[in-house]
Amino acid sequence: MRIILCGFGVVAQSLVKLFISREEELYAKYGLKPRLLAVFDSKGSAVDQSGLKLDNLIQIKEKYGTVKNYSDKNNTMTGIEILKNIEADVLIETTPSNYKDAEPGMTHITTAMKKGMHVISVNKGPLALAFPSLVELATYNQVMFKFSGTVGGGTPILDYAKNSLNGEKITSFAGILNGTTNYILSNMALGLSFNDALKDAKNKGYVEADEALDLDGLDAAAKLVILANWIMGMKVTMPDIKCTGIRKVTIDDIKRAEKNNSVLKLIASCDKELVVSPKEISKENPLGVNGTLNSIAFTSEHSGTQTIIGKGAGGTETASSILRDLLDIRQEIAKN
Repeated sequence: MRIILCGFGVVAQSLVKLFISREEELYAKYGLKPRLLAVFDSKGSAVDQSGLKLDNLIQIKEKYGTVKNYSDKNNTMTGIEILKNIEADVLIETTPSNYKDAEPGMTHITTAMKKGMHVISVNKGPLALAFPSLVELATYNQVMFKFSGTVGGGTPILDYAKNSLNGEKITSFAGILNGTTNYILSNMALGLSFNDALKDAKNKGYVEADEALDLDGLDAAAKLVILANWIMGMKVTMPDIKCTGIRKVTIDDIKRAEKNNSVLKLIASCDKELVVSPKEISKENPLGVNGTLNSIAFTSEHSGTQTIIGKGAGGTETASSILRDLLDIRQEIAKN
Protein backbone atom coordinates (compact mmCIF):
# COMPACT_ATOMS: atom_id res chain seq x y z
CA MET A 1 0.00 0.00 0.00
CA ARG A 2 1.51 3.31 -1.14
CA ILE A 3 1.36 6.01 1.54
CA ILE A 4 2.07 9.74 1.76
CA LEU A 5 2.61 11.01 5.31
CA CYS A 6 1.86 14.68 6.02
CA GLY A 7 3.69 15.91 9.11
CA PHE A 8 6.40 14.03 10.99
CA GLY A 9 5.92 14.85 14.66
CA VAL A 10 5.54 12.48 17.61
CA VAL A 11 2.46 10.65 16.25
CA ALA A 12 3.86 10.11 12.73
CA GLN A 13 7.23 8.93 14.09
CA SER A 14 5.41 6.53 16.45
CA LEU A 15 3.49 5.19 13.43
CA VAL A 16 6.67 4.56 11.45
CA LYS A 17 8.15 2.76 14.49
CA LEU A 18 5.00 0.58 14.59
CA PHE A 19 5.48 -0.22 10.88
CA ILE A 20 9.08 -1.29 11.64
CA SER A 21 8.36 -3.36 14.77
CA ARG A 22 5.27 -5.10 13.34
CA GLU A 23 6.39 -5.48 9.71
CA GLU A 24 6.24 -9.30 9.56
CA GLU A 25 2.98 -9.56 11.52
CA LEU A 26 1.22 -6.91 9.41
CA TYR A 27 2.04 -8.81 6.23
CA ALA A 28 1.44 -12.34 7.56
CA LYS A 29 -1.80 -11.55 9.37
CA TYR A 30 -3.36 -8.75 7.31
CA GLY A 31 -1.55 -8.76 3.96
CA LEU A 32 -0.48 -5.17 4.66
CA LYS A 33 2.87 -3.98 3.35
CA PRO A 34 3.04 -0.21 3.95
CA ARG A 35 5.28 1.54 1.40
CA LEU A 36 6.04 5.11 2.43
CA LEU A 37 6.64 7.16 -0.73
CA ALA A 38 6.93 10.64 0.76
CA VAL A 39 7.06 12.37 4.13
CA PHE A 40 7.32 16.04 4.92
CA ASP A 41 7.69 18.16 8.03
CA SER A 42 7.83 21.93 8.55
CA LYS A 43 11.41 22.17 7.20
CA GLY A 44 11.42 19.90 4.16
CA SER A 45 10.61 16.53 2.68
CA ALA A 46 11.88 13.05 1.88
CA VAL A 47 10.66 11.38 -1.30
CA ASP A 48 11.39 7.98 -2.83
CA GLN A 49 8.80 6.37 -5.08
CA SER A 50 10.34 2.94 -4.57
CA GLY A 51 9.75 3.37 -0.82
CA LEU A 52 11.64 5.24 1.90
CA LYS A 53 13.88 3.25 4.25
CA LEU A 54 12.00 3.61 7.54
CA ASP A 55 14.96 3.10 9.91
CA ASN A 56 16.94 5.77 8.03
CA LEU A 57 13.99 8.14 8.16
CA ILE A 58 13.73 7.92 11.97
CA GLN A 59 17.51 8.29 12.41
CA ILE A 60 17.66 11.37 10.14
CA LYS A 61 14.74 13.02 11.96
CA GLU A 62 16.34 12.37 15.37
CA LYS A 63 19.73 13.63 14.22
CA TYR A 64 18.72 16.77 12.27
CA GLY A 65 15.19 17.53 13.51
CA THR A 66 13.88 17.28 9.93
CA VAL A 67 13.48 14.65 7.20
CA LYS A 68 14.90 16.89 4.46
CA ASN A 69 18.44 15.53 5.06
CA TYR A 70 17.25 12.04 4.02
CA SER A 71 18.70 12.63 0.54
CA ASP A 72 19.86 15.46 -1.72
CA LYS A 73 16.88 15.08 -4.06
CA ASN A 74 13.40 16.63 -3.89
CA ASN A 75 13.91 17.84 -0.33
CA THR A 76 12.06 21.15 -0.76
CA MET A 77 8.73 19.79 -2.04
CA THR A 78 5.74 21.03 -0.03
CA GLY A 79 2.86 18.81 1.01
CA ILE A 80 0.68 20.14 -1.81
CA GLU A 81 3.41 19.54 -4.41
CA ILE A 82 3.92 15.99 -3.15
CA LEU A 83 0.18 15.24 -3.28
CA LYS A 84 -0.16 16.69 -6.79
CA ASN A 85 2.89 14.93 -8.25
CA ILE A 86 3.03 11.53 -6.57
CA GLU A 87 0.51 8.74 -7.04
CA ALA A 88 -0.39 7.00 -3.77
CA ASP A 89 -3.24 4.97 -2.28
CA VAL A 90 -3.52 6.67 1.12
CA LEU A 91 -2.78 10.06 2.66
CA ILE A 92 -2.13 10.08 6.41
CA GLU A 93 -2.60 13.65 7.70
CA THR A 94 -0.88 14.38 11.04
CA THR A 95 -0.07 18.11 10.82
CA PRO A 96 -1.09 20.25 13.85
CA SER A 97 -4.79 21.11 14.29
CA ASN A 98 -5.66 24.68 13.35
CA TYR A 99 -9.17 25.88 14.26
CA LYS A 100 -8.98 29.22 12.43
CA ASP A 101 -8.91 28.00 8.81
CA ALA A 102 -7.82 24.33 9.21
CA GLU A 103 -4.81 24.84 6.93
CA PRO A 104 -2.64 23.26 5.67
CA GLY A 105 -4.49 20.05 6.60
CA MET A 106 -7.69 21.03 4.78
CA THR A 107 -5.92 21.49 1.44
CA HIS A 108 -3.93 18.27 1.92
CA ILE A 109 -7.13 16.28 2.55
CA THR A 110 -9.21 17.81 -0.27
CA THR A 111 -6.33 17.51 -2.78
CA ALA A 112 -5.85 13.83 -1.90
CA MET A 113 -9.56 13.02 -2.12
CA LYS A 114 -9.89 14.71 -5.52
CA LYS A 115 -7.00 12.54 -6.73
CA GLY A 116 -8.79 9.40 -5.54
CA MET A 117 -6.68 8.76 -2.43
CA HIS A 118 -8.17 7.36 0.75
CA VAL A 119 -7.52 9.64 3.74
CA ILE A 120 -6.71 9.02 7.41
CA SER A 121 -6.60 12.16 9.56
CA VAL A 122 -5.62 12.70 13.18
CA ASN A 123 -5.69 16.45 12.48
CA LYS A 124 -8.96 17.68 14.04
CA GLY A 125 -9.00 21.14 12.40
CA PRO A 126 -10.53 20.18 9.03
CA LEU A 127 -13.15 17.95 10.70
CA ALA A 128 -14.06 20.61 13.28
CA LEU A 129 -14.62 23.27 10.61
CA ALA A 130 -15.93 21.27 7.65
CA PHE A 131 -16.95 17.73 8.69
CA PRO A 132 -20.16 17.50 6.59
CA SER A 133 -18.53 18.76 3.38
CA LEU A 134 -15.45 16.52 3.78
CA VAL A 135 -17.66 13.45 4.17
CA GLU A 136 -19.57 14.52 1.04
CA LEU A 137 -16.32 15.03 -0.89
CA ALA A 138 -15.10 11.56 0.13
CA THR A 139 -18.40 10.00 -0.99
CA TYR A 140 -18.35 11.92 -4.29
CA ASN A 141 -14.78 10.74 -5.04
CA GLN A 142 -15.53 7.20 -3.82
CA VAL A 143 -12.72 7.20 -1.27
CA MET A 144 -12.64 6.21 2.40
CA PHE A 145 -12.22 8.91 5.05
CA LYS A 146 -11.04 7.61 8.45
CA PHE A 147 -10.36 9.61 11.62
CA SER A 148 -10.60 7.32 14.65
CA GLY A 149 -7.49 8.92 16.21
CA THR A 150 -9.13 12.36 16.43
CA VAL A 151 -11.19 11.43 19.50
CA GLY A 152 -9.75 9.44 22.39
CA GLY A 153 -6.32 8.73 20.90
CA GLY A 154 -5.85 4.98 21.26
CA THR A 155 -9.25 4.45 22.96
CA PRO A 156 -11.68 3.39 20.20
CA ILE A 157 -14.49 5.78 21.20
CA LEU A 158 -15.77 6.41 17.65
CA ASP A 159 -15.68 2.71 16.72
CA TYR A 160 -17.40 1.73 19.96
CA ALA A 161 -20.34 4.10 19.48
CA LYS A 162 -20.72 3.29 15.78
CA ASN A 163 -20.19 -0.47 15.88
CA SER A 164 -20.66 -1.87 19.42
CA LEU A 165 -23.91 0.08 19.80
CA ASN A 166 -24.99 -0.80 16.25
CA GLY A 167 -28.78 -0.99 15.97
CA GLU A 168 -29.20 1.17 19.07
CA LYS A 169 -30.35 4.77 18.92
CA ILE A 170 -27.98 6.94 20.97
CA THR A 171 -30.04 9.77 22.43
CA SER A 172 -27.27 11.76 24.16
CA PHE A 173 -23.67 11.56 25.33
CA ALA A 174 -21.32 13.44 27.66
CA GLY A 175 -17.72 13.08 28.60
CA ILE A 176 -14.22 14.27 29.41
CA LEU A 177 -12.59 14.61 26.00
CA ASN A 178 -9.42 16.53 26.90
CA GLY A 179 -6.78 14.85 29.08
CA THR A 180 -4.81 18.04 29.74
CA THR A 181 -7.66 19.94 31.40
CA ASN A 182 -8.58 16.79 33.32
CA TYR A 183 -5.02 16.55 34.64
CA ILE A 184 -5.08 20.23 35.72
CA LEU A 185 -8.48 19.95 37.45
CA SER A 186 -7.44 16.65 39.15
CA ASN A 187 -4.35 18.41 40.58
CA MET A 188 -6.42 21.40 41.70
CA ALA A 189 -8.63 18.93 43.62
CA LEU A 190 -5.43 17.85 45.43
CA GLY A 191 -4.80 21.48 46.48
CA LEU A 192 -2.66 22.99 43.69
CA SER A 193 -3.55 26.44 42.37
CA PHE A 194 -4.57 26.75 38.70
CA ASN A 195 -1.19 28.26 37.76
CA ASP A 196 0.81 25.57 39.58
CA ALA A 197 -1.30 22.78 38.07
CA LEU A 198 -0.84 24.32 34.60
CA LYS A 199 2.92 24.62 35.12
CA ASP A 200 3.11 20.95 36.16
CA ALA A 201 1.10 19.88 33.08
CA LYS A 202 3.45 21.91 30.84
CA ASN A 203 6.52 20.33 32.46
CA LYS A 204 5.12 16.88 31.69
CA GLY A 205 4.49 17.85 28.05
CA TYR A 206 0.68 17.54 28.29
CA VAL A 207 -0.16 21.08 27.10
CA GLU A 208 -0.47 22.00 23.40
CA ALA A 209 2.05 24.54 22.03
CA ASP A 210 -0.96 26.87 21.79
CA GLU A 211 -2.35 26.43 25.33
CA ALA A 212 -5.69 28.00 24.34
CA LEU A 213 -6.57 24.77 22.50
CA ASP A 214 -6.68 22.98 25.86
CA LEU A 215 -7.52 25.71 28.38
CA ASP A 216 -10.30 27.42 26.38
CA GLY A 217 -11.98 24.12 25.53
CA LEU A 218 -11.27 24.27 21.76
CA ASP A 219 -9.82 20.76 21.61
CA ALA A 220 -12.83 19.32 23.46
CA ALA A 221 -15.20 21.33 21.23
CA ALA A 222 -13.53 19.96 18.07
CA LYS A 223 -13.96 16.40 19.36
CA LEU A 224 -17.59 17.14 20.25
CA VAL A 225 -18.20 18.27 16.64
CA ILE A 226 -16.70 15.04 15.29
CA LEU A 227 -18.77 12.88 17.68
CA ALA A 228 -22.02 14.77 17.02
CA ASN A 229 -21.63 14.45 13.25
CA TRP A 230 -20.40 10.86 13.17
CA ILE A 231 -22.62 9.33 15.85
CA MET A 232 -25.73 11.50 15.95
CA GLY A 233 -25.86 12.28 12.22
CA MET A 234 -25.82 16.03 12.85
CA LYS A 235 -24.37 18.56 10.43
CA VAL A 236 -22.51 20.86 12.82
CA THR A 237 -19.18 22.71 12.94
CA MET A 238 -17.20 24.57 15.64
CA PRO A 239 -19.35 27.73 15.70
CA ASP A 240 -22.33 25.58 16.78
CA ILE A 241 -20.70 24.72 20.13
CA LYS A 242 -21.27 26.76 23.31
CA CYS A 243 -17.75 26.66 24.69
CA THR A 244 -16.30 27.71 28.07
CA GLY A 245 -12.83 26.64 29.16
CA ILE A 246 -11.24 26.22 32.60
CA ARG A 247 -9.23 29.45 32.98
CA LYS A 248 -11.76 30.92 35.45
CA VAL A 249 -12.01 27.80 37.64
CA THR A 250 -10.87 28.65 41.20
CA ILE A 251 -9.96 26.60 44.28
CA ASP A 252 -13.30 27.83 45.75
CA ASP A 253 -15.16 26.17 42.85
CA ILE A 254 -13.26 22.94 43.51
CA LYS A 255 -14.09 23.13 47.25
CA ARG A 256 -17.76 23.82 46.53
CA ALA A 257 -17.92 20.67 44.38
CA GLU A 258 -16.20 18.70 47.16
CA LYS A 259 -18.89 19.81 49.65
CA ASN A 260 -21.52 18.45 47.23
CA ASN A 261 -19.64 15.10 47.12
CA SER A 262 -18.70 15.98 43.52
CA VAL A 263 -15.68 16.74 41.35
CA LEU A 264 -15.34 19.57 38.83
CA LYS A 265 -14.60 18.43 35.27
CA LEU A 266 -14.59 19.98 31.79
CA ILE A 267 -17.55 18.18 30.22
CA ALA A 268 -18.46 18.07 26.54
CA SER A 269 -22.10 17.12 26.09
CA CYS A 270 -24.58 16.53 23.30
CA ASP A 271 -28.18 16.53 24.42
CA LYS A 272 -30.59 19.28 23.45
CA GLU A 273 -27.59 21.47 22.64
CA LEU A 274 -23.84 21.09 22.19
CA VAL A 275 -21.90 22.43 25.19
CA VAL A 276 -18.36 22.36 26.54
CA SER A 277 -18.01 23.77 30.06
CA PRO A 278 -16.80 23.01 33.61
CA LYS A 279 -19.45 21.00 35.44
CA GLU A 280 -19.87 19.24 38.79
CA ILE A 281 -19.96 15.44 38.51
CA SER A 282 -20.96 13.19 41.41
CA LYS A 283 -18.04 11.17 42.82
CA GLU A 284 -20.17 8.05 42.23
CA ASN A 285 -20.43 8.82 38.50
CA PRO A 286 -18.05 6.58 36.46
CA LEU A 287 -17.37 9.60 34.20
CA GLY A 288 -15.39 11.31 36.97
CA VAL A 289 -11.94 9.88 36.11
CA ASN A 290 -8.68 11.58 37.14
CA GLY A 291 -5.29 12.34 35.63
CA THR A 292 -5.03 12.44 31.84
CA LEU A 293 -7.76 9.86 31.28
CA ASN A 294 -10.73 10.48 28.97
CA SER A 295 -14.21 9.10 29.62
CA ILE A 296 -17.46 9.24 27.70
CA ALA A 297 -20.96 8.00 28.55
CA PHE A 298 -23.39 7.14 25.75
CA THR A 299 -27.07 7.01 26.65
CA SER A 300 -29.16 4.93 24.27
CA GLU A 301 -32.85 4.16 23.94
CA HIS A 302 -32.77 0.54 25.16
CA SER A 303 -29.33 -0.18 26.64
CA GLY A 304 -29.27 2.68 29.14
CA THR A 305 -25.91 4.38 29.74
CA GLN A 306 -22.56 2.82 28.78
CA THR A 307 -19.29 4.46 29.80
CA ILE A 308 -15.96 3.98 28.05
CA ILE A 309 -12.72 5.08 29.74
CA GLY A 310 -9.20 5.17 28.35
CA LYS A 311 -6.07 7.13 27.53
CA GLY A 312 -6.88 10.25 25.58
CA ALA A 313 -3.58 10.98 23.94
CA GLY A 314 -0.01 9.89 23.40
CA GLY A 315 2.07 9.25 20.31
CA THR A 316 1.90 5.45 20.35
CA GLU A 317 -1.79 5.34 21.30
CA THR A 318 -2.77 7.69 18.46
CA ALA A 319 -0.46 5.86 16.03
CA SER A 320 -2.22 2.59 16.90
CA SER A 321 -5.56 4.18 15.89
CA ILE A 322 -4.03 5.20 12.51
CA LEU A 323 -2.91 1.60 12.03
CA ARG A 324 -6.47 0.40 12.81
CA ASP A 325 -7.83 2.77 10.16
CA LEU A 326 -5.19 1.61 7.66
CA LEU A 327 -6.15 -2.03 8.22
CA ASP A 328 -9.84 -1.13 7.69
CA ILE A 329 -8.94 0.50 4.36
CA ARG A 330 -6.82 -2.53 3.40
CA GLN A 331 -9.78 -4.85 4.14
CA GLU A 332 -12.23 -2.73 2.11
CA ILE A 333 -9.84 -2.63 -0.86
CA ALA A 334 -9.40 -6.41 -0.66
CA LYS A 335 -13.21 -6.91 -0.62
CA ASN A 336 -13.68 -4.81 -3.73
